Amino acid sequence: MASTDIIAEYASELIALRHDLHAHPELAFEEERTSDTVARLLTAWGYRIHRGLGRTGIIGTLSNGTGRSKLGLRADMDALPITEATGLSYASRNPGCMHACGHDGHTTVLLGAARYLAETRRFDGTIHLIFQPAEEDIGGAKRMIEEGLFNLFPCDAVFALHNMPGVEVGDFLFRNGAIMAAIDTAEITVEGQGGHGAMPHLARDPVVAASAIVMALQTIVARNVEPGEEAVITVGSFAAGTAATIIPEVARLKVGIRTCSDQVRDLMERRVREVAQAQASSLGCTAHVDYERSYPCLVNSGQEHDFARSVAVGLRGSEGIRDLARPFMLSEDFAYMLRELPGCYFFMGNGPTPSLHDCRYDFNDEAILPGVRYWAALAERYLAA
Repeated sequence: MASTDIIAEYASELIALRHDLHAHPELAFEEERTSDTVARLLTAWGYRIHRGLGRTGIIGTLSNGTGRSKLGLRADMDALPITEATGLSYASRNPGCMHACGHDGHTTVLLGAARYLAETRRFDGTIHLIFQPAEEDIGGAKRMIEEGLFNLFPCDAVFALHNMPGVEVGDFLFRNGAIMAAIDTAEITVEGQGGHGAMPHLARDPVVAASAIVMALQTIVARNVEPGEEAVITVGSFAAGTAATIIPEVARLKVGIRTCSDQVRDLMERRVREVAQAQASSLGCTAHVDYERSYPCLVNSGQEHDFARSVAVGLRGSEGIRDLARPFMLSEDFAYMLRELPGCYFFMGNGPTPSLHDCRYDFNDEAILPGVRYWAALAERYLAA
């Protein structure tokens, strides 16, 4: 079991590191300074470093003993295009960019564990620490895999965590099977015939057709998806026209679709296309649907879920563990890694902070040491000497 006393000695340095990363956020595939910081520290602690996968990705490898098991631990590094409004002394110095999802904390936690594991070497086998760029909607994990991540650095299993506001610091949330949704998008272009607002009978109004599509899309989850299955459709953008007195030629919708199984994912795509085209046609318009599949559903494997959960129980006790009844409908590109390897993704408490992706959010420094202790304990148990 990881030594609490040793890890506690790192506390002030880890907080300072986290504040430095928070003050210098970088967007997807632009994490140059962050990567340099990670590489410098890992090198100083004796890790073999590989740079360049996914452009700014870092893999730090440490082996000890004669064990043949290989463990992968992943942290994300990128920030979001949000203007920070925390007023903190270490607030973002990069205008329009901030760590609003806590990736500065995730990187710090894994670096803290990296230091502990290098100094104590209470494991037998190989650890690959994966510092991933571009988790936020860009798919850095997929790019790293396509560029040979698990061919170059084979792992028997891979694990990742995410902080969760509103959950007590030190508590953990787990779910066997699907824990995060797949995310797809549809851009629907509705074409009609423009005209004067006073003579609608001479036009074919794409605004009315697009409005009908918005309402009809909501019936897909209510009437086509089997009750008990998870699915969400959100129309996030509706753009049309330039003036109150003009019927435009075109209206455009941007739609987000979230699902938790391949079967429902296929159903949603088919029905979105059918509903959009049928509704537009019924009002004398046409609809073109540009449908794009993004992150898949994130599915934990049973054995690795049970193992990861047992590590948390060993640290916190059963009262500090929450078992999720349903997946979160958020999405996460660690899903690509779990399509390649067995593993587990889970959440740790961030305390009573603002929500993720909120301009007032900040990773809770009190969550750093519990996260470091967790990674250290998981590594030592998985690669037991």
